[in-house]
Amino acid sequence: MLGFLLTPTYRVVRGVPEVHLYGVLESGEPCLIIDDRTRPYFYIAQRDAKQAETIRPGIKIAPIDLRSLDGEPVAQIVATLPSDVPPMRQAFEQQGIACLEADVRFAYRYLIDRGIRGAFDVDGAAEMQPLTGRVYRNPRLQPAHWKPKLRVLSIDIETSMNGEQLFSIALHSADFERVIIVHEHVLANAEPAHSEKVAIRRFLEYLHALDPDVITGWNVIDFDLAFLSRAARRHGIRFAIGRNDEEFDLRKDASFTRESRAVVFGRQVLDGLSLMRGAFIRLDDYRLETAAQAFLGKGKLLSGDGRHHEIEKLYHNEPQRLVDYNLQDARLVSELLDHTGLIDLAVERSLLTGMQLDRVSAAIASIDSLYLNALRQRGVVAPSVRGDDTSASIGGGYVMESKPGLYRNVLVFDFKSLYPSIIRTFNIDPLTHERAARVGDDLLRAPNGACFRRSDVGILPWLLTQLAQEREQAKSSGQGVKANAIKILMNSFYGVLGASASRLFSPEVANAITSFGQTLIRYAADHAQARGFDVLYGDTDSLFVLSGETDAPRALELAERLRREIGDAVAQFVRDDFGCESVLELEFEKLYHRFFLPEVRGGKVGSKKRYAGLLVEDGREEIEFVGLESVRRDWSAVSKRFQQGLLDLVFHDRPVEEFVRAFVVDLRAGRFDDELVYKKAIRKDIGAYTKTTPPHVKAARKQTTPGGRIIAYVMTMSGPEPLDNLASPPDYAHYITHQLEPIADAILRFLGTDFQSIVEPKRQLALF
Repeated sequence: MLGFLLTPTYRVVRGVPEVHLYGVLESGEPCLIIDDRTRPYFYIAQRDAKQAETIRPGIKIAPIDLRSLDGEPVAQIVATLPSDVPPMRQAFEQQGIACLEADVRFAYRYLIDRGIRGAFDVDGAAEMQPLTGRVYRNPRLQPAHWKPKLRVLSIDIETSMNGEQLFSIALHSADFERVIIVHEHVLANAEPAHSEKVAIRRFLEYLHALDPDVITGWNVIDFDLAFLSRAARRHGIRFAIGRNDEEFDLRKDASFTRESRAVVFGRQVLDGLSLMRGAFIRLDDYRLETAAQAFLGKGKLLSGDGRHHEIEKLYHNEPQRLVDYNLQDARLVSELLDHTGLIDLAVERSLLTGMQLDRVSAAIASIDSLYLNALRQRGVVAPSVRGDDTSASIGGGYVMESKPGLYRNVLVFDFKSLYPSIIRTFNIDPLTHERAARVGDDLLRAPNGACFRRSDVGILPWLLTQLAQEREQAKSSGQGVKANAIKILMNSFYGVLGASASRLFSPEVANAITSFGQTLIRYAADHAQARGFDVLYGDTDSLFVLSGETDAPRALELAERLRREIGDAVAQFVRDDFGCESVLELEFEKLYHRFFLPEVRGGKVGSKKRYAGLLVEDGREEIEFVGLESVRRDWSAVSKRFQQGLLDLVFHDRPVEEFVRAFVVDLRAGRFDDELVYKKAIRKDIGAYTKTTPPHVKAARKQTTPGGRIIAYVMTMSGPEPLDNLASPPDYAHYITHQLEPIADAILRFLGTDFQSIVEPKRQLALF
């Protein structure tokens, strides 16, 4: 029977390690696969075997026909329990014996060795157990291709302002919605519970009856489930929300994200907020209200910083409105995930890499899973992760100094998946990396001096070629979610080479990729300039070329011809200088009908990674901003309104003076008071700011309600004040001087004027 893996783990039963794989079957039933036939293992160099026996007498050393990345024969160390491996590794490494693949988790090792990535085919006898479903013991298990349709339940809770009292719990799925409210009233879409204890018990009953594969919500792990778990313990209730009897646990991810993961067996807890971040969806902030308005065009029934006071009032005075509000929040998360396809995307990423659903954003672990399996097929084992070498410098992409100004009909060209294409073109891989100093026709030398063997096909190039073909097939068959999952994975390959937390960490290999990128983008820019075109800017994999055409249709005709010429020239360069056939693909990305490149503030040189351009498609216009104030959270909404309005006039060759003067008048008159808010993150404890105190920290110290990491404040006549404690009128002069004027002058200088000349012409004349 086909199935999909939800939770891989292991248990030690009567001294024997058992792999436990929780999943869901094609029949819709949950399942548990138990296998006690495998043991934990790792590798050492064969030459170290005798020394290892003296350090740990009686250890099991199995002969095996494998070698290390350096080509050295290895021996396999077989342990009794997974917990035996870390102390054994420590003892060996203290005596100078390197341990290979000693950090691979036991359950994932089991899956990697069998090539199982998300989907599986299980065959064998099964017994039925409550909650857990079908339980297989030592069945035949094989990799398979099958995409499940998972049952998803969205939950949301409401509590008192002090976070000590539970008000209500909302549950929402495709065919069910209900609010459990600690209240006596009979309310629509709600079920009354006489106490917090009764409400939690009822929630657990519904959860097990609905039996979802995925529990979701917004900040559901750190807030909703963490609160319910604490409350359950307070009332002596086992908060077991998985498909076994183990209680919910919360674990902080050890990676730099420090995101929380729910330890639940048989189900997955996927935070809607984390899913959005993990899919690289960019929003002004990641509040539910912001995401819902952006994708659904609707939001919460209560929003803003005062809603916590309002929730308290509703609970005591208008409980039906609280029910509606609570249910709307749970419903919004369901609709958001359905609209964006984020659950489906997580499933596709799991099927690609074998990572469980809440770990698909872990790029290093994802590529680890693919690489280790492919490496083993080559008869090679990988090093363990060391993570202690962070001193090596990893180079970045080539960023040209821009040519500031206002332009017409600018062509943007982009090397499609530049770094993955470089890996494929030049056969870059830790396996093909030649560490020994030698020369020969078999070696390809990168611009940074690193050498790679041509004769051995690298694993990373091989994987990327397979993924590229699979992505094209997905795109042609209309499988957009799968194509996006593959794109995200492909773009992660370079990063693992430059991350010290990866077993593939190799600064020399990573820098070979960036050095090729710098060489290729420079060559492409030089070729365009040799053809007589002005290259205004270049950034890593993109070129911004002034077409020289005043007519947009003629600029578009030129774009395809120039794309082909530059692409052919780069391919010939790769062939002549490196003896490789290029898989690099130069794309024409867009035409900016009008384009603005600013100067560095206070200087005369061009700014990097900052520009704006006017796009026109099917008669619809859009100004695209990159790096400018309009897309930065730490600038106010009024500054964004001003910048967008000013550039719109400039791009359409309309007068700007009246707009600027009227905007200042409206600002002083209070017409933009709702748009004066700054938002900035607190990076450390407020008390730790001693030498300097930034405005957002000053505002945070004036808050009357507990605040989050993002501080929202307004500059007033009394300095920065938080939104929940505004006591003074806005300081309009601050916004004019520090928000409007610098934005205006960056643009107006190219029109031969400036902000002061427009706003206060009499003052300017008085200077003469």
